This record gives sequence, structure tokens and C-alpha cells, in this order.
Amino acid sequence: MTLPIVLAFGGNALLPSVEKPEEQEAKAQALAQALLLIMPKKAGMVLLHGNGPQVGMILLRIEVTKDRIPAETLDVLVAETQGSIGYLLSRALLNAMKDVGLKIEVATVMTQVLVDPKDPEFQSPSKPVGPFYSECEARLFQKNGWQMAKVKGKGWRRQVPSPRPKSVIESHTIKGAVDHGHIVIAGGGGGIPVIKNLKGHLEGIEAVIDKDRTAALMAVSLNAEILVILTDVPHVAKNFGTPEERPIAEMDVAAAQQLLKSGQFPRGTMGPKVEAAVHYVSCLNRAALITDVDHLKDALQKKAGTWVVP
Repeated sequence: MTLPIVLAFGGNALLPSVEKPEEQEAKAQALAQALLLIMPKKAGMVLLHGNGPQVGMILLRIEVTKDRIPAETLDVLVAETQGSIGYLLSRALLNAMKDVGLKIEVATVMTQVLVDPKDPEFQSPSKPVGPFYSECEARLFQKNGWQMAKVKGKGWRRQVPSPRPKSVIESHTIKGAVDHGHIVIAGGGGGIPVIKNLKGHLEGIEAVIDKDRTAALMAVSLNAEILVILTDVPHVAKNFGTPEERPIAEMDVAAAQQLLKSGQFPRGTMGPKVEAAVHYVSCLNRAALITDVDHLKDALQKKAGTWVVP
């Protein structure tokens, strides 16, 4: 049996601007066309999407209606975006495959991901979410228990925990579909964060899981042939955003770990992507690819992108 593929991409690939949510459908269609380049013919594939802009849009809506409608918790918001984004993607993929004569089933799996309630992130939240607030508003939210952080020139923003994923609750269901050659959209937004209480029951928790870390976890558990991480730049680079910027075509695990340690890949941008690639490559001794949608075809031929290798 040919091994499956795991591919992750950011929510901004579908919603680059929260001011134009109507663009999501066209973006989903364009992404579906790009995914045809990597579509396995005899194996399944798992797609993991981000949801930052989509959750941000819902939080803006909550902000407008907060005096009339009670706010939902973050775990529920992640679930909502898994459904809405999964619907758009599955429809776009089915239509794109029909046009080229492919008959592959596509399913969206509502995915819960177990996290450790003792994860250090719950004591020191690092993930910014939602709109920007004034200092006066931020102080009020802090009194209500929110962690707030100041962003220079923009205002104050809520910080929430981003714990590491431990396991995927629906992993058996996902594997069963993939083993039958289906495409599964799963782990959206990194997964719905849940913990186990003293009875062993699942409980939702206010957090946001990094989708690239969940993608690596899932790729290892599925014994995936390759992990592809699509981002908004064509390759990983040293000294990014400076006159000394240099693209990296290939790096082994040791080199990637050293660059991570030296701070070359920031925690909030490229860092988690490289960490995820390193985890996958270290566990399965297979290569991972980081690139953008426009360069995917060339990257698969080793003409673009960044390959992390054993």
C-alpha cells in the first residue's frame, strides 16, 4: 500500500483579509487546483488548515454583539471553523477532481486534540487572538482574567495558551479513511483543544493549538510518506527580512535544530513550521517540505522550497 500524504496550510491561504470573507470560496478553489499537483492516486491524504483569520472574524462579530449574545469559548470557535472551512474545502476539492476525472471521497472530521492541563503555556500564554483594544479596555479585561499584551503601534490584544498536542482523539477514524484512499480534512485550527478530567472525561479548554505541530503528530502516527507545510513565503530563509537574507534550499535535522536554537526562526512565524518538520523527519527518517502554493509544483521537483532531510 502506498503511504499517505499529510499537508498543512495556514488559514490566511483562504482568508487573507477579514474585511473580505467572500474571497474564501475563490481561494478554496485555487487551493484545490494546487492540491491536484500532489494528490496521491493510490493512497489517502490528510489536510490540516489553520483558522487564525477565521476565528479572528468570529471574535470581531462577538465583540459587536457581546451586550446581547453570550460569547462562546475558544474550543467551540475552533469547532465552528472546522465545519465552515471543511465544507468550503471539500466542495472545492470534489469539483476540482471531477473536472480532471478523479473519483476520490473527501470527508471533514471534527477533530479533538488532547493537551496537558499542566502545559507551561497555561501559566504563560503566548498566542495572540482577536481584535486590538485600547489600554482602558485591556485593563478591564485583565480584571476579568484575560491575559493581555501590548503590540507596539496597534494596541492591546488577548493572549491565550498554545499547548503542545499530545494525541488526536479521532485518530482511528482518520486512519481508517486514509487507508481506504480517501482525502480527510482533519485537525483544523490545530484541533479542538480538550483535556481529561479526574473521571477521564473530555472537557474543552480555552486554548489554540499550533496546526503545524498537530500536522507533524498526525503525519508520524499515519506513517506518512511526506509532510508538506504550505506557508506564505516560497522557502525558509536565514536572516529573514534583512539585507543578509539567504534562502535555504535544504537543511538536515541537525542544521535546522541549530538554526532554531540561534533564534533564526521566530516563535510566532517560521519556528513552529521548522519544529514540526524536524519532529516528522526525526521520527520517520523521511523528508519534509516547506513552501508556498505558487511554488509547490517546482518544490516537488526540488527546484524551489525548503526541504528538511534526515
